Amino acid sequence: MEKELFDYVAERAGFLAAADTSKQETKDAAAAWKDAVAADSSDAAVEAATTKLLDFLEGRPTTIDGVIAFAQGPAKEMMGEEVAAKMLEAQLARKEAGAKYCNCPSCAAASELLAKFGRIEL
Repeated sequence: MEKELFDYVAERAGFLAAADTSKQETKDAAAAWKDAVAADSSDAAVEAATTKLLDFLEGRPTTIDGVIAFAQGPAKEMMGEEVAAKMLEAQLARKEAGAKYCNCPSCAAASELLAKFGRIEL
């Protein structure tokens, strides 16, 4: 893997491993990638670890419709009506502009990785 691409994956894996917005399973998968490439930095090992991370991430970033549904329902109870309404307004505007996925830091990092490897379209 070229250094620039490796650095791109490493940056996002590092973020996913530590982000408050990442679920524990995502943190674990990202940490496993970091551990795997630290143990063996050969191209084959890096490619295998990256494929494993991408396989894990596939289907995980929340879709824009999922975020909108959250803002219309559970967010009202969790965050209050006003915050949920602002969230809904922002997400509807993002959808109108063509957004397909949640823009929280973890979903953004995961969807960027998946897009970089041609697994989704942003």
